[in-house]
Amino acid sequence: MLRAILSLLADVWRLSIPYFRGEDKWRGGILLAAVVALEVGWVYATVLLNEWNNAFYNAIQEKDYAAFTHQLWLFAAYAAGAIIVAVYQIYLRQWLEIRWRNWMTDKYLTAWLDNQTHYRLRLKGDMADNPDQRIAEDIRSYIAQTVSIFIGLLNAMMTLASFAVILWGLSGEFHFTLFGRQWDIPGYLVWAAFAYATVGTYIAHLIGRVLVKLNYDQQRFEADYRVDLVRVRENGEQIALLGGEKVEQGRLLDRFSHIVHNYWGIMIAQKRLTWFTSGYGQVSNVFPLIVVAPAYFGGSIALGQLMQTASAFGQVQGSFSFFINAYATLADWKSVVDRLIGFEDNIAAARAAAAGSAYRRVPATDGAMLAIDQMDVRLPGGRSVLMVDGVSVSRGEAVLLTGPSGSGKSTLLRAVAGIWPYGSGAVALAPEARMLVLPQRPYVPVGSLRGALAYPDPLAEHDDAALREVLEAVGLHDFTDRLDERALWPAIMSGGEQQRLSIARALLVKPDVLLLDEVTSAVDEPAEAALYTTLRARLPATAILSIGHRSTLKPLHSRHIEITREAGAPARLEGRGTLIAPAA
Repeated sequence: MLRAILSLLADVWRLSIPYFRGEDKWRGGILLAAVVALEVGWVYATVLLNEWNNAFYNAIQEKDYAAFTHQLWLFAAYAAGAIIVAVYQIYLRQWLEIRWRNWMTDKYLTAWLDNQTHYRLRLKGDMADNPDQRIAEDIRSYIAQTVSIFIGLLNAMMTLASFAVILWGLSGEFHFTLFGRQWDIPGYLVWAAFAYATVGTYIAHLIGRVLVKLNYDQQRFEADYRVDLVRVRENGEQIALLGGEKVEQGRLLDRFSHIVHNYWGIMIAQKRLTWFTSGYGQVSNVFPLIVVAPAYFGGSIALGQLMQTASAFGQVQGSFSFFINAYATLADWKSVVDRLIGFEDNIAAARAAAAGSAYRRVPATDGAMLAIDQMDVRLPGGRSVLMVDGVSVSRGEAVLLTGPSGSGKSTLLRAVAGIWPYGSGAVALAPEARMLVLPQRPYVPVGSLRGALAYPDPLAEHDDAALREVLEAVGLHDFTDRLDERALWPAIMSGGEQQRLSIARALLVKPDVLLLDEVTSAVDEPAEAALYTTLRARLPATAILSIGHRSTLKPLHSRHIEITREAGAPARLEGRGTLIAPAA
């Protein structure tokens, strides 16, 4: 158990300390110091109220109305101060939490999106594990729970330090005879509170430790269920055309059944823990009075001292019982810490995989804009899928790659683009050349059409005239007056329209090297010919390397290279291929 606690503390330190050493350290540190100072003030107010208990109840016992009234005014002053402390402690704590969350979210988003890490996480399904859940939910939970637990533990420690001294002084010595010898226990009430809380903590741990794994799994099942709901929403047209609603309903209900089954486990574990903690809490209300009552009824202490002693005992015992009272929260916190640590480790593993890639970027020579030499494209499992050597594309040239399905054509484009980490070889690119890759399934972000068209460039780089002009050039005439319209464009545009929009981006960007992965598969052959003609006419200096299956693509390119494959061996792509005569 000690090893688990030390491991947890090391993980919390790893997650938390970067913020208090980062660029927001001064504001974060000041806010944390203010919250701690207010917590000290709260504990001090509790100590004052404990002393007030003695004077107040003695005034009642002695029927001293003047003293009684005086104590009521003191209570009003203490209560006003406590209210001010409580209000600003919550306000400053929330201020700290949102600043910390803002910093941590930026850090995680940067790590996730930097250097195509998000894509490499997808390549290994066991590493993906719902990054949206980690960034959106787990960061929020971790910060809120960490601050709450830290403040609660600080309060318990300060309360223990303050009231243990008071209770020790109130306890006196406990005398008893055992084995014919008299024993004296100084501060026996402190030891009684410690023993009571220690036994309770151990029992609570035995009952509630299963909650850590259950909470971890619950968040994973909830995230998986939300992902499937989003997939159904995004693919609604395909599901409706196929009549797949019943299948999707069955799949979603199966996902949800995992949530229900795991939640039953949480309910049962929580019920068992609540049986104990509720009983423990109820006994805690009278246990101090039971311990102190003999001294009161024996006449050695007055009513005020009885109430003060009972209050001090309750504070000490409550401090010792911190882990019992917060056990459910601690279990959930531990599961959140584990998920965030796992996410960080997955990102580190994905970066290591990228760093370990043997693909090399070198400057192109001999006038080539793009050249591929001695490249071995592999799958994540290590199997070689395509060997490429001596393939180059010159300025203004359009080269078509064809080959059987599964021969690695699309994977080759990913490797050339620098996002595929598995394999080795050299990719030569002309100095300062800009490369643009258009996949078969375009990405059309939600928002304004202007932003979707200019993506990923900043909007300021392209004026309205240029945006409308490229839309006209690719045949999207009906969209030229909708630039400022915000909509779910993937649901509004057909597949062919989305591919046209993607080609319009290339016309805007005017890249030096353009990689096309079946970018006209959703349009008819005349439209395909028109789009390729437009690309070559408007981008005369761009080196184009495209993948396709249609035979009608050949006349639209200046050179054709075919991938060959023999049984049991990787596919091969070599040489300059076949020159294509210009169409008459």
